[in-house]
Order: sequence, then C-alpha cells, then structure tokens
Amino acid sequence: MSDARIKIEIEDAIAVLTVARPEKLNAFDIDMLKALSAACDTVEADANVRVVILTGEGKAFSAGGDIKAWGAMRPNEFGHQWVRFGHRVFERLATLRMPVIAAMNGHALGGGLELAAAADIRIAEAQIKIGQPETGLGMVPGWSGTQRLVKRFGAQVVRRMVFGGEIFAAEEARGLGLVDAVAETGTVLAVAKDYAGRIAKRGPAALEICKLMIASANGEDNGTAVEALGSILAAKTGDMKEGVAAFAGKRPAEFKGEW
Repeated sequence: MSDARIKIEIEDAIAVLTVARPEKLNAFDIDMLKALSAACDTVEADANVRVVILTGEGKAFSAGGDIKAWGAMRPNEFGHQWVRFGHRVFERLATLRMPVIAAMNGHALGGGLELAAAADIRIAEAQIKIGQPETGLGMVPGWSGTQRLVKRFGAQVVRRMVFGGEIFAAEEARGLGLVDAVAETGTVLAVAKDYAGRIAKRGPAALEICKLMIASANGEDNGTAVEALGSILAAKTGDMKEGVAAFAGKRPAEFKGEW
C-alpha cells in the first residue's frame, strides 16, 4: 500500500524509511501502519539492500499512535484492528533479514519508542526525550512495549516508564541501554548512515544468520530462527536436490545422506 507519509529512499546498500507526518509528530494511523508493512516488503525484496535506517521527519521521531485514529474504536475493534495489527507490523520490521538502525531525530514516546525498539541499533539526537506515557491515559503499551522492550532493555527500566511515567533524556537513555549512541542535534541521519556503511561492508549472509541467532538467544523469535536456519541448511544439501529431482521426475528418491 502506497502512502506518502512513509517514504522509501534506497541508495546503494542502504534503505532509508522516513515516517513523514510532521504536523502530527509522526503519529501513526492505520493506513500508515499498512504502508510501513509494505515498505518492509519492498526493502526486503531488494537483494542489494543490506541495511535499513528508520527515521522521522520534522522535530519528532514518532509520537506513537494517533489518539484520534483509535480513540473512538469499540474495545474489540481496538484490540484487533489497532493493537494486534500494529503488533504484527512492528514484528515485521523487527524481523527484517537485514539490520535496522533507528535514527531517532526527535522524541520517541509510547508507540514511537516501541517503533524504535523494533530496530537493532538506536542512535538518538542529544535533545530527545524517551518514554512510555500510556498509563497516564488509562491505557497500556500495545505494540510490544511490555514484551519486546522488556526483552531488549530489561524489566526495571520499563517499570519506571510505565509505572512512574518517567521520561528519559538521550544521555540518560544511553546509560540505561535504551539507545546505543547519542549524536549532536541535527546530525543523527548522517551518523546513522556512517554506521550503516560499516554494516554494509560486512558479509550479508553472516549478518542475516547472526540476526536470527541473536533473536533466538534473546527469546524473541518463537522458533522462526531455528526453522529458517534449518531450511537454509537443508536447501544446500544433496539430499534436497535429489528429493526435488525425484518429485519432478515422478520417481522414488534415492537419498545418499549428502550434505
């Protein structure tokens, strides 16, 4: 699905996805979620892309979900059409085959922080604020704020954000492990591109395999990594080639245990 509020720019091995709704602090509605999912499909299908950078337009990275987009929904609609769908889209981003860098040009609150958490590396500009303010609205984080964030950052810092409503500045967030590096104001995209260039020089197959293994070790993949790696290995074996050839030739397979 095409939506001008999710921009895709591909240059050499680096794809930049920009959330471009600055008048609403890059808050998401349903169509933007659909467009982000489609953008993930686009960059993953491009064999030349080795790194993805995710950033925002204007003064915010993302304010999360647009309250006007979900505020009038009935509870069942909210749970299925908003929370579960958004969860799937962010999972799509988190499981891209290539490393993803969040270039946090501005505040990342609520769903905006959940969006950044779907990236593998987070680089924040010095002036930004990070937090999960949902409980102040009587809501709970719904796009993996109590799940992926706990796995990646630890339960205690998430408790501080959702129970106490604590908002962290960039340097404090770096000390807590919420971001990996802090850049000067106005420079985060350049810093992210420099880091992406370093990644792009490394073996893409090794990077993809490492991303799968790290997700498995961190309890994030629900078995996907094991099956993906197993399937890649099986596809390289002589036995699989023989099995496919036998099927095509309508004959019994003669497996030799060839790797």
